[in-house]
Amino acid sequence: MSEFRIASRYAKSLLDLSVERNTLDETKNDMDLFLKVSEQNRDFVLLLKNPIVKSAKKSAIIKEIFSGKVSDLSLAFFDIIAKKGRESYLLDITQAFQTLYNKYKGIMKAEVTTTFPLTDNLRDEVKRLVNEITGKTIDLKENIDKSIIGGFLLKVGDRQIDDTVSAKLSALRRELTKNQYIKQI
Repeated sequence: MSEFRIASRYAKSLLDLSVERNTLDETKNDMDLFLKVSEQNRDFVLLLKNPIVKSAKKSAIIKEIFSGKVSDLSLAFFDIIAKKGRESYLLDITQAFQTLYNKYKGIMKAEVTTTFPLTDNLRDEVKRLVNEITGKTIDLKENIDKSIIGGFLLKVGDRQIDDTVSAKLSALRRELTKNQYIKQI
């Protein structure tokens, strides 16, 4: 079975159980914490994926790290995953859970890249405009990239709006390098 299918099934089960127990937002926060720990500690991720370390040891480490910081449901979920020998999929499962959570709550991820940090007014305006277009709540991620020179790059789902100065200069460069005075056959 593919990693994606395994992760999706466990994530769906966790989402359904969280909805049933009315702890969805708490579980989302727990998965956010797991992802944060995973991003900040590469050794933790390598430990989870290491086939030499026994599942019981991995489960004990997970309990040690997250005990008292996550809900009992999430801790039990981590334990079940470890007992099933699927702890190497935990990172994929938490990411799949985030995707399912966003879909369930009607949240769409958007990413905006500018040359400067967005002001609160500008951030709210971007969220409002994207909300009008998509009809969904927006989770906006901001990036700063000086190489775009000016303007913005907005990615929403599988759509991209590139209104950067660097893209316009590239288009202008391509247009000027065309030799329009040579007969085209």
